[in-house]
Amino acid sequence: RFQACVYFASVFQAMSCGIHYLASVFMAVTPHFVCGFPGNVSSVLFHNSSASSIEDIWTLWTSTENYIVVQLENGEIWELDQCSRSKREESLDLAYEYKGNKSVFPCSDGFLYDDTKWKSTVVTQWDLVCDREWLAKLIQPTFMLGVLIGAVIFGDIADRLGRQRVIWFTSAGQFVFGIAVAFTFDYYSFVIVRFLLAMVSSGYLVVAFVYVTEFVGIKARTWASMHVHAFFAMGIMVVALVGFLVRTWWVYQIFLSIATLPFVLCCWMLPETPFWLLSEERYEDAQKVIDTMARWNKVSTPCKVSELCSVQQDDLASGRTGDDDTSSTKKHNILDLFCNWQIARRTITVWLIWFTGSLGYYVFSLSSVSLGGNEYLNLFLIGAVELPCYIIACVAMDKLGRRNTLIPFLILSALICVLIMFIPQEFNILIILANMAGKFSIGVAFGLIYLYTAELYPTIVRSLAVGSGSMMCRVGSVVAPFCVYLRSVWIFMPLVAIVYFFQLLVGIMALLSGILTIMLPETLGKPLTNTLVEATEMGRNKKSCSKKIPPAHSGAALEKMEMFGQERVSTDK
Repeated sequence: RFQACVYFASVFQAMSCGIHYLASVFMAVTPHFVCGFPGNVSSVLFHNSSASSIEDIWTLWTSTENYIVVQLENGEIWELDQCSRSKREESLDLAYEYKGNKSVFPCSDGFLYDDTKWKSTVVTQWDLVCDREWLAKLIQPTFMLGVLIGAVIFGDIADRLGRQRVIWFTSAGQFVFGIAVAFTFDYYSFVIVRFLLAMVSSGYLVVAFVYVTEFVGIKARTWASMHVHAFFAMGIMVVALVGFLVRTWWVYQIFLSIATLPFVLCCWMLPETPFWLLSEERYEDAQKVIDTMARWNKVSTPCKVSELCSVQQDDLASGRTGDDDTSSTKKHNILDLFCNWQIARRTITVWLIWFTGSLGYYVFSLSSVSLGGNEYLNLFLIGAVELPCYIIACVAMDKLGRRNTLIPFLILSALICVLIMFIPQEFNILIILANMAGKFSIGVAFGLIYLYTAELYPTIVRSLAVGSGSMMCRVGSVVAPFCVYLRSVWIFMPLVAIVYFFQLLVGIMALLSGILTIMLPETLGKPLTNTLVEATEMGRNKKSCSKKIPPAHSGAALEKMEMFGQERVSTDK
């Protein structure tokens, strides 16, 4: 009961991460637009259609190469393009085609936007079009850059100061910065506040995975960890729903930020994990948490930390003989992920899987944009398709193991990437099915790697490992948005060729990741490790990462505490 309450409270806030990650999909939409004109319009002409106002023309707009002809009340006739306007020297009959002389002027009177779908976006708010278009294209990459930095910073802070404090700060930060985004006064303040929002959103997601992993036992760890992704996907569906209902960007942002307000009001009640407290030798605090778990779970014979760790404390005392006492308080950093060849090889492989999963996720999403139809429904389905993927991943992970599930799905995504390149363009349905299958397979690998990373590393660097992996993941997500913009730079290169290039890149990296995963140890049914020594031994390498790192608390003792409050107690140690 205790673990269930802590779990659902924690993963509920993961929805806000999915919300803020995808919010710019509708918030930074660029609608149809043309140059503004000096004066009042009397008539509008678009090809063979005439109207009294430009608002009546937008439904006929089909291409950015189109232009609108307007006649002002003073008799002047102007041709309005997207980034320029031309005044006809001879104002005779109002006609769409004109072969006479024209004077070209910049858009000094602003722009006219199509507001039939969106009343206001950040693009229309600050005129992020034409020579300022690049600013609009930087909105999502700068957000992902904040996600990258936040993953590393808060992952390290969680290992130093504890999971509880980081969850408090990042959850409150998501709400505060989320509301603040709606009240930014210019583009630069908007980007800065969203950058801070990205940092705390990424920090929460990284630490939440570690937090729920350390609170649930072996029996429920797979399902508990994987379904954090399900709540993230539900956040994507919330974006689609709110985007459909609210068409003003700042009101849209406020509604998205308020969605998870209940968690902000109660997150201060979440306790610190006993794993982290034991790794910091705060035995009394760990005992208090365990006693609270006992009361909630109605356990009549609660376990005692002193009994669990008595043998390990004796080993710790003997291991310190001749060594400095500062060894137990050693502060860990990212270099500890490369402390020996066994751990370093594991880290490189895990980082590659993180990067491949992120890049593949966004490349397949890029391909799905061409599906057409209702964009709100498309985004909703993009989030919904992830839900069955995580269920299948959970079943496979419990039956086959983490490694044996990861390898085939990575290789399958590589094969699908190659297959898509050979499907003729006229077979649209087959291409769509292949893209969805590719996203499904990469989604399994992408969801699995969070839990697998948490299980591969010990408590003292677990948050740091997940955070650094998430950093590599965000490198892929920072690169992915720029793939969308290559079409406007490489005019000579067909869009399909660009998409195929990145699909081939994902395929090669997925195949390489699948091969390297064979060398990773299996973690199914094994207790979480607490020291780098134990993590190295899990890879069947008896060499110590550092002679100064004592064995501390063995995974067996900690796993007994981990399984506390559940009906089964692991006996495979």
